Amino acid sequence: MSNSETRILLVDDDAALRDLLQAFFDERGLAVTFRQDAHELNQVVMRERPSIIVLDLMMPGIDGLTALSRLRADGDNTPVIMLTARADDIDRVIGLEMGADDYLGKPFMPRELLARIHAVLRRQGAGRSPSPTTHRSEPVRFGRFELDNDSRTLTRDGEPQRLTNSELRLLNVLVRHPMETLSRARLLTLWYGTHADVTERGLDVPIWRLRQLIEEDPSQPRIIQTMRGIGYMFVPPRAPGDAPDA
Repeated sequence: MSNSETRILLVDDDAALRDLLQAFFDERGLAVTFRQDAHELNQVVMRERPSIIVLDLMMPGIDGLTALSRLRADGDNTPVIMLTARADDIDRVIGLEMGADDYLGKPFMPRELLARIHAVLRRQGAGRSPSPTTHRSEPVRFGRFELDNDSRTLTRDGEPQRLTNSELRLLNVLVRHPMETLSRARLLTLWYGTHADVTERGLDVPIWRLRQLIEEDPSQPRIIQTMRGIGYMFVPPRAPGDAPDA
Protein backbone atom coordinates (compact mmCIF):
# COMPACT_ATOMS: atom_id res chain seq x y z
CA MET A 1 0.00 0.00 0.00
CA SER A 2 1.48 3.33 -1.07
CA ASN A 3 1.58 6.45 1.08
CA SER A 4 -1.18 8.02 -0.99
CA GLU A 5 -3.45 5.03 -0.28
CA THR A 6 -2.71 4.84 3.44
CA ARG A 7 -5.31 6.50 5.67
CA ILE A 8 -4.35 6.79 9.33
CA LEU A 9 -6.79 7.55 12.13
CA LEU A 10 -4.99 8.79 15.26
CA VAL A 11 -7.00 8.93 18.49
CA ASP A 12 -5.10 10.70 21.28
CA ASP A 13 -5.93 13.52 23.71
CA ASP A 14 -2.34 14.87 23.66
CA ALA A 15 -2.53 17.99 21.46
CA ALA A 16 1.27 18.39 21.28
CA LEU A 17 1.68 14.83 20.05
CA ARG A 18 -1.05 15.30 17.47
CA ASP A 19 0.67 18.44 16.14
CA LEU A 20 4.03 16.67 15.97
CA LEU A 21 2.62 13.70 14.08
CA GLN A 22 0.57 15.93 11.79
CA ALA A 23 3.74 17.69 10.60
CA PHE A 24 5.66 14.40 10.34
CA PHE A 25 3.00 12.60 8.30
CA ASP A 26 2.25 15.64 6.12
CA GLU A 27 5.90 15.75 5.03
CA ARG A 28 5.58 12.16 3.86
CA GLY A 29 2.30 12.55 2.01
CA LEU A 30 0.28 10.45 4.45
CA ALA A 31 -3.39 11.19 5.03
CA VAL A 32 -4.11 11.43 8.77
CA THR A 33 -7.36 12.12 10.59
CA PHE A 34 -7.19 13.09 14.27
CA ARG A 35 -9.64 12.58 17.11
CA GLN A 36 -9.00 13.76 20.66
CA ASP A 37 -11.20 11.08 22.22
CA ALA A 38 -12.77 7.72 21.41
CA HIS A 39 -16.40 8.82 21.61
CA GLU A 40 -18.35 7.47 18.63
CA LEU A 41 -15.17 5.82 17.33
CA ASN A 42 -17.14 2.99 15.70
CA GLN A 43 -19.16 5.49 13.66
CA VAL A 44 -16.02 7.42 12.69
CA VAL A 45 -14.31 4.24 11.49
CA MET A 46 -17.37 3.16 9.52
CA ARG A 47 -17.60 6.57 7.85
CA GLU A 48 -13.91 7.20 7.10
CA ARG A 49 -12.67 3.62 6.55
CA PRO A 50 -9.09 4.17 7.75
CA SER A 51 -6.33 1.77 6.73
CA ILE A 52 -5.11 1.67 10.34
CA ILE A 53 -6.00 3.14 13.73
CA VAL A 54 -3.44 4.47 16.20
CA LEU A 55 -5.25 4.44 19.53
CA ASP A 56 -4.06 5.87 22.85
CA LEU A 57 -4.66 3.70 25.90
CA MET A 58 -5.21 6.41 28.51
CA MET A 59 -7.85 8.96 27.53
CA PRO A 60 -10.59 10.70 29.49
CA GLY A 61 -14.06 9.27 29.09
CA ILE A 62 -13.70 6.16 26.96
CA ASP A 63 -10.24 4.62 27.32
CA GLY A 64 -8.41 2.86 24.51
CA LEU A 65 -9.10 -0.68 25.72
CA THR A 66 -12.83 -0.04 25.91
CA ALA A 67 -12.81 1.57 22.46
CA LEU A 68 -10.89 -1.37 21.01
CA SER A 69 -13.25 -3.86 22.64
CA ARG A 70 -16.25 -2.11 21.10
CA LEU A 71 -14.67 -2.10 17.66
CA ARG A 72 -13.93 -5.81 17.74
CA ALA A 73 -17.36 -6.60 19.20
CA ASP A 74 -18.87 -4.90 16.12
CA GLY A 75 -16.80 -7.18 13.90
CA ASP A 76 -14.47 -4.40 12.75
CA ASN A 77 -11.02 -5.80 11.96
CA THR A 78 -9.27 -2.53 11.07
CA PRO A 79 -5.69 -2.97 12.33
CA VAL A 80 -4.97 -1.10 15.57
CA ILE A 81 -1.70 0.05 17.13
CA MET A 82 -2.08 0.92 20.81
CA LEU A 83 -0.11 3.77 22.40
CA THR A 84 0.61 3.84 26.12
CA ALA A 85 2.71 5.74 28.62
CA ARG A 86 2.30 2.93 31.14
CA ALA A 87 5.02 0.42 31.85
CA ASP A 88 2.53 -2.17 33.17
CA ASP A 89 2.66 -5.31 31.02
CA ILE A 90 -0.88 -6.31 32.00
CA ASP A 91 -2.36 -3.52 29.86
CA ARG A 92 -0.27 -4.66 26.92
CA VAL A 93 -1.44 -8.25 27.35
CA ILE A 94 -5.10 -7.24 27.68
CA GLY A 95 -4.85 -5.04 24.59
CA LEU A 96 -3.37 -7.86 22.53
CA GLU A 97 -6.03 -10.28 23.76
CA MET A 98 -8.71 -7.81 22.68
CA GLY A 99 -7.32 -7.68 19.17
CA ALA A 100 -4.63 -4.97 19.02
CA ASP A 101 -2.13 -5.64 16.24
CA ASP A 102 0.82 -3.91 17.88
CA TYR A 103 1.80 -1.87 20.93
CA LEU A 104 4.07 1.18 21.21
CA GLY A 105 5.18 2.82 24.45
CA LYS A 106 5.45 6.55 24.94
CA PRO A 107 7.61 8.48 24.38
CA PHE A 108 8.47 7.30 20.87
CA MET A 109 10.02 8.65 17.71
CA PRO A 110 7.54 9.36 14.89
CA ARG A 111 9.74 7.29 12.60
CA GLU A 112 9.24 4.24 14.82
CA LEU A 113 5.48 4.66 14.71
CA LEU A 114 5.61 4.92 10.93
CA ALA A 115 7.74 1.76 10.72
CA ARG A 116 5.21 -0.12 12.84
CA ILE A 117 2.33 1.17 10.71
CA HIS A 118 4.06 -0.10 7.58
CA ALA A 119 4.82 -3.47 9.22
CA VAL A 120 1.21 -4.01 10.33
CA LEU A 121 -0.15 -3.03 6.91
CA ARG A 122 2.29 -5.39 5.18
CA ARG A 123 1.00 -8.22 7.33
CA GLN A 124 -2.56 -7.27 6.44
CA GLY A 125 -1.68 -7.20 2.75
CA ALA A 126 -0.11 -10.64 2.95
CA GLY A 127 -3.42 -12.02 4.19
CA ARG A 128 -5.66 -10.75 1.38
CA SER A 129 -7.89 -13.12 -0.53
CA PRO A 130 -6.44 -14.92 -3.54
CA SER A 131 -7.41 -13.69 -6.98
CA PRO A 132 -10.47 -15.27 -8.67
CA THR A 133 -8.20 -17.27 -10.99
CA THR A 134 -6.43 -18.96 -8.08
CA HIS A 135 -7.39 -22.60 -7.56
CA ARG A 136 -9.20 -23.24 -4.31
CA SER A 137 -7.26 -25.11 -1.66
CA GLU A 138 -8.72 -27.64 0.72
CA PRO A 139 -9.32 -26.50 4.32
CA VAL A 140 -6.82 -27.84 6.82
CA ARG A 141 -8.11 -29.58 9.95
CA PHE A 142 -6.10 -29.90 13.15
CA GLY A 143 -7.60 -30.90 16.47
CA ARG A 144 -10.87 -29.02 16.96
CA PHE A 145 -9.93 -26.40 14.37
CA GLU A 146 -10.39 -25.97 10.63
CA LEU A 147 -8.50 -23.34 8.65
CA ASP A 148 -9.92 -22.27 5.29
CA ASN A 149 -7.31 -20.11 3.60
CA ASP A 150 -9.58 -19.18 0.68
CA SER A 151 -12.30 -17.70 2.87
CA ARG A 152 -9.74 -16.56 5.46
CA THR A 153 -11.61 -18.18 8.33
CA LEU A 154 -10.64 -20.30 11.30
CA THR A 155 -13.33 -22.27 13.09
CA ARG A 156 -13.26 -24.20 16.35
CA ASP A 157 -15.91 -26.93 16.52
CA GLY A 158 -17.60 -25.06 13.70
CA GLU A 159 -17.59 -21.69 15.48
CA PRO A 160 -15.70 -18.81 13.79
CA GLN A 161 -12.67 -17.50 15.68
CA ARG A 162 -11.59 -13.86 15.68
CA LEU A 163 -8.16 -13.33 14.12
CA THR A 164 -6.64 -10.55 12.07
CA ASN A 165 -5.81 -11.24 8.43
CA SER A 166 -2.11 -11.26 9.21
CA GLU A 167 -2.55 -13.81 12.01
CA LEU A 168 -4.60 -16.06 9.74
CA ARG A 169 -1.85 -15.81 7.14
CA LEU A 170 0.81 -16.76 9.68
CA LEU A 171 -1.27 -19.68 10.93
CA ASN A 172 -1.74 -20.81 7.33
CA VAL A 173 2.04 -20.84 6.84
CA LEU A 174 2.48 -22.96 9.96
CA VAL A 175 -0.24 -25.53 9.24
CA ARG A 176 1.02 -26.05 5.69
CA HIS A 177 4.48 -26.94 6.99
CA PRO A 178 3.61 -29.55 9.66
CA MET A 179 6.40 -31.23 11.60
CA GLU A 180 8.92 -28.99 9.87
CA THR A 181 11.36 -26.84 11.81
CA LEU A 182 11.00 -23.32 10.46
CA SER A 183 13.66 -20.82 11.40
CA ARG A 184 12.41 -17.39 12.37
CA ALA A 185 13.98 -15.98 9.19
CA ARG A 186 12.29 -18.61 7.01
CA LEU A 187 8.96 -18.06 8.71
CA LEU A 188 9.20 -14.31 8.13
CA THR A 189 9.94 -14.90 4.45
CA LEU A 190 6.94 -17.21 4.04
CA TRP A 191 4.73 -14.73 5.92
CA TYR A 192 5.90 -11.36 4.54
CA GLY A 193 7.73 -12.22 1.32
CA THR A 194 11.36 -12.08 0.28
CA HIS A 195 11.71 -8.29 0.54
CA ALA A 196 10.47 -7.89 4.10
CA ASP A 197 12.42 -5.47 6.26
CA VAL A 198 10.81 -6.59 9.53
CA THR A 199 12.98 -7.99 12.29
CA GLU A 200 12.51 -11.48 13.64
CA ARG A 201 11.14 -10.00 16.87
CA GLY A 202 8.06 -9.11 14.82
CA LEU A 203 6.98 -12.74 15.24
CA ASP A 204 6.69 -12.56 19.02
CA VAL A 205 3.25 -10.96 19.33
CA PRO A 206 1.38 -12.93 16.62
CA ILE A 207 2.87 -16.26 17.79
CA TRP A 208 1.80 -15.39 21.34
CA ARG A 209 -1.72 -14.55 20.19
CA LEU A 210 -2.08 -17.72 18.11
CA ARG A 211 -1.05 -19.79 21.09
CA GLN A 212 -3.63 -18.05 23.28
CA LEU A 213 -6.28 -19.22 20.83
CA ILE A 214 -5.34 -22.76 19.81
CA GLU A 215 -3.30 -24.16 22.71
CA GLU A 216 -4.91 -25.89 25.68
CA ASP A 217 -2.17 -24.40 27.86
CA PRO A 218 -0.43 -21.48 26.10
CA SER A 219 2.34 -21.47 28.70
CA GLN A 220 3.28 -25.01 27.58
CA PRO A 221 2.53 -25.01 23.86
CA ARG A 222 2.17 -28.39 22.16
CA ILE A 223 0.93 -27.26 18.75
CA ILE A 224 3.18 -24.29 17.96
CA GLN A 225 6.34 -25.54 19.59
CA THR A 226 9.46 -23.44 20.11
CA MET A 227 12.60 -24.99 18.69
CA ARG A 228 14.99 -23.23 20.99
CA GLY A 229 17.62 -21.20 19.22
CA ILE A 230 16.10 -21.95 15.80
CA GLY A 231 12.42 -21.10 15.38
CA TYR A 232 9.12 -23.00 15.53
CA MET A 233 7.49 -26.28 14.57
CA PHE A 234 3.78 -26.85 13.97
CA VAL A 235 2.70 -30.17 15.51
CA PRO A 236 -0.91 -30.84 14.45
CA PRO A 237 -3.09 -32.55 17.04
CA ARG A 238 -5.53 -35.28 16.00
CA ALA A 239 -9.01 -34.17 15.09
CA PRO A 240 -11.83 -35.63 17.24
CA GLY A 241 -12.70 -39.09 15.94
CA ASP A 242 -9.34 -39.67 14.25
CA ALA A 243 -7.94 -43.13 14.79
CA PRO A 244 -4.79 -43.33 16.93
CA ASP A 245 -1.50 -44.15 15.29
CA ALA A 246 -0.85 -47.85 14.90
